[in-house]
Amino acid sequence: MSGPDSDDDRTFKDLNVVGMLHKFWEQKQVKGVMMETENLVVYESISSPSPPYICYVTLPGGSCFGNFKYCYSKAEARRDAARIALMNSTFNELPCRRITPEFISHSVKEAVSTTSGNITDASDPGTSIGAYCLMLELNTGKTMLEFQEIMTVFQLLHWNGTLKAFREMRCSRQDVIHYYSQQHLDERTRSHMALDWLQKEQQSPGLLSQELQLAVKELGEARRTGRELRFFKEKKEILSLALSHANAEDLEGYHSEEMSWREETEFEYYAQEGLCLEESMTDPSEHGQFPSQGSDGESVE
Repeated sequence: MSGPDSDDDRTFKDLNVVGMLHKFWEQKQVKGVMMETENLVVYESISSPSPPYICYVTLPGGSCFGNFKYCYSKAEARRDAARIALMNSTFNELPCRRITPEFISHSVKEAVSTTSGNITDASDPGTSIGAYCLMLELNTGKTMLEFQEIMTVFQLLHWNGTLKAFREMRCSRQDVIHYYSQQHLDERTRSHMALDWLQKEQQSPGLLSQELQLAVKELGEARRTGRELRFFKEKKEILSLALSHANAEDLEGYHSEEMSWREETEFEYYAQEGLCLEESMTDPSEHGQFPSQGSDGESVE
Protein backbone atom coordinates (compact mmCIF):
# COMPACT_ATOMS: atom_id res chain seq x y z
CA MET A 1 0.00 0.00 0.00
CA SER A 2 1.64 3.23 -1.05
CA GLY A 3 1.36 6.27 1.23
CA PRO A 4 0.50 9.84 0.31
CA ASP A 5 2.86 11.52 -2.14
CA SER A 6 4.63 8.29 -3.07
CA ASP A 7 7.16 8.33 -5.91
CA ASP A 8 4.69 6.54 -8.19
CA ASP A 9 1.96 9.04 -7.44
CA ARG A 10 4.27 12.02 -8.08
CA THR A 11 5.28 10.42 -11.37
CA PHE A 12 1.68 10.19 -12.55
CA LYS A 13 1.04 13.74 -11.41
CA ASP A 14 3.91 14.83 -13.64
CA LEU A 15 2.61 12.74 -16.55
CA ASN A 16 -0.92 14.19 -16.30
CA VAL A 17 -2.33 10.75 -17.05
CA VAL A 18 -5.89 12.11 -16.98
CA GLY A 19 -5.03 14.45 -19.85
CA MET A 20 -3.20 11.67 -21.70
CA LEU A 21 -6.26 9.41 -21.54
CA HIS A 22 -8.51 12.19 -22.84
CA LYS A 23 -6.06 12.94 -25.66
CA PHE A 24 -5.82 9.27 -26.59
CA TRP A 25 -9.57 8.96 -27.12
CA GLU A 26 -9.85 12.38 -28.73
CA GLN A 27 -7.38 11.25 -31.39
CA LYS A 28 -9.37 8.06 -31.97
CA GLN A 29 -12.42 9.98 -33.15
CA VAL A 30 -13.59 8.91 -36.55
CA LYS A 31 -13.14 11.61 -39.15
CA GLY A 32 -16.37 13.37 -39.98
CA VAL A 33 -18.11 12.25 -36.78
CA MET A 34 -18.86 15.07 -34.37
CA MET A 35 -18.38 14.26 -30.69
CA GLU A 36 -18.44 16.34 -27.53
CA THR A 37 -14.80 16.04 -26.50
CA GLU A 38 -15.48 16.97 -22.89
CA ASN A 39 -17.70 13.87 -22.54
CA LEU A 40 -15.34 11.38 -24.18
CA VAL A 41 -14.19 9.99 -20.83
CA VAL A 42 -16.53 10.02 -17.83
CA TYR A 43 -15.29 9.83 -14.22
CA GLU A 44 -17.37 8.79 -11.23
CA SER A 45 -16.01 9.28 -7.72
CA ILE A 46 -17.64 7.25 -4.95
CA SER A 47 -18.60 9.37 -1.96
CA SER A 48 -16.52 8.53 1.10
CA PRO A 49 -15.63 10.51 4.27
CA SER A 50 -12.16 8.95 4.46
CA PRO A 51 -9.67 6.79 2.52
CA PRO A 52 -9.59 4.59 0.59
CA TYR A 53 -11.17 6.67 -2.16
CA ILE A 54 -12.62 4.98 -5.24
CA CYS A 55 -13.06 6.32 -8.75
CA TYR A 56 -14.41 4.71 -11.92
CA VAL A 57 -13.74 5.85 -15.46
CA THR A 58 -16.00 4.92 -18.37
CA LEU A 59 -14.58 5.03 -21.89
CA PRO A 60 -16.42 5.66 -25.17
CA GLY A 61 -18.36 2.50 -25.92
CA GLY A 62 -18.93 1.68 -22.26
CA SER A 63 -15.77 -0.08 -21.05
CA CYS A 64 -15.16 0.75 -17.40
CA PHE A 65 -12.10 0.68 -15.15
CA GLY A 66 -11.38 1.72 -11.57
CA ASN A 67 -8.42 2.68 -9.42
CA PHE A 68 -6.16 -0.22 -8.55
CA LYS A 69 -4.28 1.30 -5.60
CA TYR A 70 -5.31 2.25 -2.08
CA CYS A 71 -5.85 5.98 -2.67
CA TYR A 72 -5.64 8.69 -0.01
CA SER A 73 -7.41 11.41 -2.01
CA LYS A 74 -10.08 11.68 -4.68
CA ALA A 75 -7.54 13.21 -7.06
CA GLU A 76 -5.19 10.27 -6.55
CA ALA A 77 -8.05 7.80 -7.18
CA ARG A 78 -8.96 9.66 -10.36
CA ARG A 79 -5.38 9.54 -11.61
CA ASP A 80 -5.02 5.85 -10.82
CA ALA A 81 -8.29 4.98 -12.57
CA ALA A 82 -7.11 6.96 -15.60
CA ARG A 83 -3.78 5.11 -15.48
CA ILE A 84 -5.50 1.69 -15.58
CA ALA A 85 -7.82 2.83 -18.36
CA LEU A 86 -4.94 4.27 -20.41
CA MET A 87 -2.90 1.07 -20.06
CA ASN A 88 -5.85 -1.01 -21.26
CA SER A 89 -6.68 1.46 -24.04
CA THR A 90 -3.16 1.41 -25.47
CA PHE A 91 -2.79 -2.35 -25.04
CA ASN A 92 -6.08 -2.77 -26.87
CA GLU A 93 -4.49 -1.17 -29.96
CA LEU A 94 -2.00 -4.01 -30.41
CA PRO A 95 -2.64 -6.30 -33.41
CA CYS A 96 -2.96 -9.31 -31.10
CA ARG A 97 -6.01 -7.68 -29.50
CA ARG A 98 -7.97 -7.52 -32.75
CA ILE A 99 -10.31 -10.34 -33.76
CA THR A 100 -9.00 -12.02 -36.91
CA PRO A 101 -9.64 -15.45 -38.46
CA GLU A 102 -6.38 -16.63 -36.86
CA PHE A 103 -7.45 -15.27 -33.49
CA ILE A 104 -10.83 -16.99 -33.79
CA SER A 105 -9.23 -20.33 -34.67
CA HIS A 106 -6.85 -20.11 -31.71
CA SER A 107 -9.59 -19.02 -29.29
CA VAL A 108 -11.97 -21.79 -30.34
CA LYS A 109 -9.27 -24.44 -29.99
CA GLU A 110 -8.43 -23.09 -26.55
CA ALA A 111 -12.10 -23.10 -25.56
CA VAL A 112 -12.45 -26.71 -26.72
CA SER A 113 -9.46 -27.72 -24.60
CA THR A 114 -11.06 -26.27 -21.46
CA THR A 115 -14.57 -27.66 -21.98
CA SER A 116 -16.22 -30.93 -22.88
CA GLY A 117 -16.88 -29.67 -26.40
CA ASN A 118 -15.49 -30.86 -29.70
CA ILE A 119 -13.82 -28.82 -32.45
CA THR A 120 -16.57 -29.91 -34.85
CA ASP A 121 -19.05 -28.05 -32.62
CA ALA A 122 -17.62 -24.77 -33.91
CA SER A 123 -19.83 -24.98 -37.01
CA ASP A 124 -22.99 -25.56 -34.95
CA PRO A 125 -24.31 -22.38 -33.22
CA GLY A 126 -26.62 -24.63 -31.20
CA THR A 127 -23.62 -25.67 -29.08
CA SER A 128 -21.69 -23.55 -26.59
CA ILE A 129 -18.54 -23.75 -28.70
CA GLY A 130 -20.47 -22.91 -31.86
CA ALA A 131 -22.18 -19.95 -30.20
CA TYR A 132 -18.83 -18.62 -29.01
CA CYS A 133 -17.37 -19.05 -32.49
CA LEU A 134 -20.34 -17.28 -34.08
CA MET A 135 -20.00 -14.32 -31.72
CA LEU A 136 -16.33 -13.98 -32.57
CA GLU A 137 -17.05 -14.22 -36.30
CA LEU A 138 -19.77 -11.54 -36.06
CA ASN A 139 -17.19 -9.23 -34.47
CA THR A 140 -14.28 -9.90 -36.82
CA GLY A 141 -12.15 -6.78 -37.12
CA LYS A 142 -13.11 -5.40 -33.72
CA THR A 143 -10.79 -5.10 -30.75
CA MET A 144 -11.18 -7.14 -27.59
CA LEU A 145 -12.47 -4.12 -25.67
CA GLU A 146 -15.15 -3.63 -28.31
CA PHE A 147 -15.98 -7.34 -28.13
CA GLN A 148 -16.19 -7.18 -24.34
CA GLU A 149 -18.69 -4.33 -24.59
CA ILE A 150 -20.97 -6.59 -26.64
CA MET A 151 -20.34 -9.54 -24.35
CA THR A 152 -21.47 -7.47 -21.36
CA VAL A 153 -25.00 -7.48 -22.82
CA PHE A 154 -24.98 -11.28 -22.96
CA GLN A 155 -23.44 -11.58 -19.50
CA LEU A 156 -26.30 -9.50 -18.09
CA LEU A 157 -28.91 -11.49 -20.04
CA HIS A 158 -27.46 -14.70 -18.61
CA TRP A 159 -27.30 -13.27 -15.08
CA ASN A 160 -30.84 -11.92 -15.32
CA GLY A 161 -32.28 -15.24 -16.51
CA THR A 162 -33.31 -14.02 -19.97
CA LEU A 163 -31.13 -16.45 -21.91
CA LYS A 164 -32.56 -19.32 -19.89
CA ALA A 165 -36.08 -18.12 -20.72
CA PHE A 166 -35.29 -18.09 -24.43
CA ARG A 167 -33.80 -21.56 -24.22
CA GLU A 168 -36.94 -22.86 -22.51
CA MET A 169 -38.99 -21.36 -25.35
CA ARG A 170 -36.84 -23.24 -27.86
CA CYS A 171 -35.21 -20.16 -29.35
CA SER A 172 -32.04 -20.90 -31.29
CA ARG A 173 -28.81 -19.51 -29.94
CA GLN A 174 -27.92 -18.29 -33.41
CA ASP A 175 -31.02 -16.09 -33.64
CA VAL A 176 -30.61 -14.77 -30.09
CA ILE A 177 -26.97 -13.89 -30.76
CA HIS A 178 -27.79 -12.08 -34.01
CA TYR A 179 -30.58 -10.10 -32.34
CA TYR A 180 -28.83 -9.05 -29.13
CA SER A 181 -25.53 -8.25 -30.83
CA GLN A 182 -27.34 -5.16 -32.13
CA GLN A 183 -28.72 -4.10 -28.74
CA HIS A 184 -27.16 -1.59 -26.36
CA LEU A 185 -27.36 -1.01 -22.65
CA ASP A 186 -29.37 2.09 -21.75
CA GLU A 187 -31.58 3.41 -18.95
CA ARG A 188 -34.62 1.61 -20.35
CA THR A 189 -32.83 -1.73 -20.28
CA ARG A 190 -31.58 -1.15 -16.73
CA SER A 191 -35.04 -0.14 -15.53
CA HIS A 192 -36.65 -3.23 -17.02
CA MET A 193 -34.00 -5.51 -15.54
CA ALA A 194 -34.59 -3.86 -12.17
CA LEU A 195 -38.29 -4.65 -12.59
CA ASP A 196 -37.46 -8.31 -13.06
CA TRP A 197 -35.43 -8.29 -9.84
CA LEU A 198 -38.29 -6.61 -7.99
CA GLN A 199 -40.52 -9.49 -9.03
CA LYS A 200 -37.89 -11.98 -7.84
CA GLU A 201 -37.78 -10.12 -4.52
CA GLN A 202 -41.52 -10.63 -4.09
CA GLN A 203 -41.05 -14.35 -4.59
CA SER A 204 -37.99 -14.55 -2.30
CA PRO A 205 -37.90 -11.66 0.21
CA GLY A 206 -34.36 -10.62 1.06
CA LEU A 207 -32.96 -11.79 -2.28
CA LEU A 208 -32.18 -8.26 -3.48
CA SER A 209 -30.06 -7.41 -0.44
CA GLN A 210 -28.12 -10.66 -0.76
CA GLU A 211 -27.51 -10.18 -4.48
CA LEU A 212 -26.46 -6.56 -3.98
CA GLN A 213 -23.96 -7.49 -1.26
CA LEU A 214 -22.50 -10.11 -3.59
CA ALA A 215 -22.38 -7.65 -6.51
CA VAL A 216 -20.56 -5.05 -4.39
CA LYS A 217 -18.03 -7.67 -3.30
CA GLU A 218 -17.45 -8.87 -6.86
CA LEU A 219 -17.04 -5.29 -8.11
CA GLY A 220 -14.45 -4.53 -5.44
CA GLU A 221 -12.49 -7.70 -6.14
CA ALA A 222 -12.53 -7.07 -9.89
CA ARG A 223 -11.42 -3.45 -9.43
CA ARG A 224 -8.49 -4.45 -7.23
CA THR A 225 -7.26 -6.86 -9.91
CA GLY A 226 -7.46 -4.25 -12.68
CA ARG A 227 -10.22 -5.96 -14.68
CA GLU A 228 -12.73 -4.37 -17.02
CA LEU A 229 -15.65 -3.56 -14.72
CA ARG A 230 -18.78 -2.77 -16.70
CA PHE A 231 -20.55 -6.09 -16.10
CA PHE A 232 -19.94 -5.92 -12.34
CA LYS A 233 -20.87 -2.23 -12.14
CA GLU A 234 -24.04 -2.70 -14.20
CA LYS A 235 -25.14 -5.52 -11.87
CA LYS A 236 -24.62 -3.32 -8.83
CA GLU A 237 -26.51 -0.40 -10.35
CA ILE A 238 -29.44 -2.55 -11.53
CA LEU A 239 -29.80 -4.17 -8.10
CA SER A 240 -29.44 -0.81 -6.33
CA LEU A 241 -32.18 0.61 -8.53
CA ALA A 242 -34.44 -2.34 -7.74
CA LEU A 243 -33.74 -2.15 -4.01
CA SER A 244 -34.47 1.59 -3.94
CA HIS A 245 -38.02 0.78 -5.11
CA ALA A 246 -38.52 -2.35 -3.04
CA ASN A 247 -41.44 -1.15 -0.91
CA ALA A 248 -45.17 -1.82 -1.18
CA GLU A 249 -46.08 1.41 -2.98
CA ASP A 250 -43.39 1.15 -5.60
CA LEU A 251 -43.95 -2.54 -6.18
CA GLU A 252 -47.63 -1.89 -6.73
CA GLY A 253 -46.74 0.80 -9.27
CA TYR A 254 -44.32 -1.45 -11.08
CA HIS A 255 -46.81 -4.31 -11.28
CA SER A 256 -49.31 -2.00 -12.94
CA GLU A 257 -47.12 -2.25 -16.04
CA GLU A 258 -48.41 -4.75 -18.58
CA MET A 259 -45.24 -6.83 -18.98
CA SER A 260 -41.94 -7.42 -17.27
CA TRP A 261 -38.79 -6.50 -19.15
CA ARG A 262 -38.16 -10.11 -20.15
CA GLU A 263 -41.70 -10.57 -21.43
CA GLU A 264 -41.56 -7.28 -23.33
CA THR A 265 -38.19 -8.14 -24.79
CA GLU A 266 -39.48 -11.52 -25.91
CA PHE A 267 -42.45 -9.85 -27.56
CA GLU A 268 -40.17 -7.45 -29.47
CA TYR A 269 -37.91 -10.36 -30.36
CA TYR A 270 -40.80 -12.29 -31.92
CA ALA A 271 -42.38 -9.28 -33.63
CA GLN A 272 -39.18 -7.92 -35.16
CA GLU A 273 -37.42 -11.13 -36.06
CA GLY A 274 -40.07 -13.85 -36.26
CA LEU A 275 -37.71 -16.16 -34.41
CA CYS A 276 -37.80 -19.00 -31.89
CA LEU A 277 -38.30 -21.90 -34.24
CA GLU A 278 -38.98 -25.26 -32.65
CA GLU A 279 -36.75 -27.10 -35.09
CA SER A 280 -33.74 -25.02 -34.01
CA MET A 281 -34.09 -25.96 -30.35
CA THR A 282 -30.80 -26.15 -28.47
CA ASP A 283 -29.79 -29.04 -26.27
CA PRO A 284 -31.77 -28.66 -23.00
CA SER A 285 -28.99 -30.35 -21.06
CA GLU A 286 -26.71 -27.39 -21.75
CA HIS A 287 -26.79 -24.34 -19.52
CA GLY A 288 -26.57 -21.59 -22.10
CA GLN A 289 -23.06 -20.64 -20.98
CA PHE A 290 -20.26 -19.64 -23.28
CA PRO A 291 -16.76 -21.03 -22.85
CA SER A 292 -14.14 -18.81 -21.28
CA GLN A 293 -12.58 -16.08 -23.38
CA GLY A 294 -9.12 -17.44 -23.81
CA SER A 295 -7.33 -14.24 -24.73
CA ASP A 296 -7.83 -12.40 -21.46
CA GLY A 297 -9.11 -15.00 -19.05
CA GLU A 298 -12.53 -13.43 -18.51
CA SER A 299 -15.72 -15.42 -18.68
CA VAL A 300 -18.24 -14.64 -21.38
CA GLU A 301 -21.10 -16.32 -19.58
